[in-house]
Amino acid sequence: MIRLANERGVVEIRPDLGAGITTFRWDDHDVLRPTPADADDVLQTGNFVLAPFCNRIRNGAFTFEGRQVRLPRNLGDHPHALHGQAWRQPWRIVAQASTSIELAYEHAPGDWPWRYEVVQTVNLVDDGLVQTATLTNLDQTAMPVGLGFHPAFPAPAGTRLQADLRGVWMIDDEVMPTQQRPLDWGPDWRSGADLESGIFVDNCYTEWDGEAVLTGSMPRPVRLEGSSNCRWLHIFAPVGGGFVCVEPVSNRPDPFNGDDGGMLVLAPTKSMTVSMRLTVG
Repeated sequence: MIRLANERGVVEIRPDLGAGITTFRWDDHDVLRPTPADADDVLQTGNFVLAPFCNRIRNGAFTFEGRQVRLPRNLGDHPHALHGQAWRQPWRIVAQASTSIELAYEHAPGDWPWRYEVVQTVNLVDDGLVQTATLTNLDQTAMPVGLGFHPAFPAPAGTRLQADLRGVWMIDDEVMPTQQRPLDWGPDWRSGADLESGIFVDNCYTEWDGEAVLTGSMPRPVRLEGSSNCRWLHIFAPVGGGFVCVEPVSNRPDPFNGDDGGMLVLAPTKSMTVSMRLTVG
């Protein structure tokens, strides 16, 4: 366990558990969902990096520049590959200070046939937390890339989420996108919606302006800001779950089918960076 701290904030990270953030507390209040002490799955943590793609690839199969790729299941019996490789692997510490840390994960070619490295930085700043993730293509051929974050926030009774969104991908029983439609379904996030709406949400939202605000989970609002290349916001709000995931991502689910999936084609030696800022108050 790695601990970072300043006068107001505490961050704890488990490099061995997908470099997940297990604690982010500000003024003695949990900003991110706290992780159980005996956690053995990164999905139990408060936040982790998604790389080299976000959300689901249909049946783990796609073709890229004539190359057929087949990925294994990585979420029990769920048939669709989820969130890439980095979240299921230990990371190494590159550098560490009292309020910041840099960690890295290097992927050797296998089922995902490209070599790459992801470096993430976590920094406690005066008003919150800043996190970045940079993926570099270490392979000799171009590779498809998507990046994002998976923050989970406590959502006690009365918690509301507001975000300027214009469209939503509807989903089927396997949580795969079926059709994109205007934001005329489900909670009205644009106006600010109560997370106790009684509607199960595990949907990707389009035309996000890069900001989302949670109220009611802490004494003061929590503001999430994503970098401009995170054009989608994925929201997971299970009914009665007591938490909500608000995920800034650079690609939508099932990105290799249909137009504008969001995957960037990254040439050898080139890099892609995404960032997220959490501000309290």
